Amino acid sequence: MSTETKIVTKEGFDFGFDPKGCDSCQGNCCIGESGNIWINNKEIENLSKHLNISLEELRVGFLEKRGYKYSLKEIQLAKNNFACIFFNLEKKQCSIYEARPIQCRTFPFWEYFKKNKEEVINECPAIKEL
Repeated sequence: MSTETKIVTKEGFDFGFDPKGCDSCQGNCCIGESGNIWINNKEIENLSKHLNISLEELRVGFLEKRGYKYSLKEIQLAKNNFACIFFNLEKKQCSIYEARPIQCRTFPFWEYFKKNKEEVINECPAIKEL
């Protein structure tokens, strides 16, 4: 049996993603400059069920309303350094992995990185140029 992992690719992107790269990472995609971690209504419902808390508890404790949308809250670690509220800093992994928002599920294959490939290469050790 081969221990080689398959590089994940997506049409339109000139880089791939090696899931084994996450083993050597400190959670760079979940830690850094403050930003928006968008979550839609269906994902909010799924996360509420996953955490076994009410929608209201989720909204008050873990979400921020930004305009007409919701974003996951962040925890400030240092000046200009934040972590997603669901990133386990000790284990260096997502604590809601099975219920994470689509934004997280689709990383690094975001339209933004098509024109900003160097940024994602510098951020993520799992990125492999094709």
